[in-house]
Amino acid sequence: MCPVTVTFSGLVAATFTPLTPEGEVNLSVIGLYVDYLLEKQGVRSVFVNGTTGEGCSLTLQERKQLAEEWCRQGKGKLEQVIVHVGCLSVKDSQELARHAASVGADAIAVISPSFFKPTNAEALRTFLQEVASAAPELPLYYYHIPSMTGVTLEAREVLEGIEKQVPSFKGLKFSGVDLRDLGQCVSYCCPRGWSVFYGVDEQLLGARVLGVNGAVGSTYNYMGDVMNRMLSAFDRGDFTLAQSIQFKMQDVVTFARSIGFDLALNKQLMTEMSGLSMGPPRLPLLPCRPADAQKVVEKFQQVLEQ
Repeated sequence: MCPVTVTFSGLVAATFTPLTPEGEVNLSVIGLYVDYLLEKQGVRSVFVNGTTGEGCSLTLQERKQLAEEWCRQGKGKLEQVIVHVGCLSVKDSQELARHAASVGADAIAVISPSFFKPTNAEALRTFLQEVASAAPELPLYYYHIPSMTGVTLEAREVLEGIEKQVPSFKGLKFSGVDLRDLGQCVSYCCPRGWSVFYGVDEQLLGARVLGVNGAVGSTYNYMGDVMNRMLSAFDRGDFTLAQSIQFKMQDVVTFARSIGFDLALNKQLMTEMSGLSMGPPRLPLLPCRPADAQKVVEKFQQVLEQ
């Protein structure tokens, strides 16, 4: 494991955005959401307006409202509120970065633009540099998720020399399945004390072996308690128990995939398992049938009892 104390570690819930039945942002849920994560899941940090939060389907004003409310409700309770500020427009990203700093966010994260894509690592580093310049006092994390952006640059390439361009850079969220690239990122970040968060929940144990010190994921909203037990088992050397828990989590995800494990189903799962109304996803995503989510809940309960 990394001998250097890293910037931040642990489980981070990639938060869902609560919407009303009419599709409007429902800020009234967030205070209860914070308490649920802390009291029921043992998850003390959040990643707001990311993929799970449908950030790219929200207006700038909605993203600001959500960032402000999460910071307000989480103050004195949550350890970290990381606000995703990535947009197609560098100007919009800068605006969101400035706003995140003004409302008390602990850090910002930035995804690569995905319509006009950076053609090389230098272009992406320069984009990150411009966004960071709008909020230089906040730690910045690069959010690597090639399955959604279509940006196939290796994350390790993007890290090369980034500290010279982005003094506030503190690590990345790696939501890819290339474990070689992930390992190279850990190798580069570890001596610098940077955080590497893994974003593929059902493979977290494998990433932990490679040295990632944290994880950002949607399932930690309602399976955080279970996955915290897995990490605790790993940390105390009980690898058999850690493996058993990861396998059970994979069983649930595999079953959910047989139904169609998209964001709509994931969001409905949060409603069913937390008792908090997350509402529908925003178009172009279509709502999930509650009966489908209930099947996954039953599978989850069945697997945990084994």
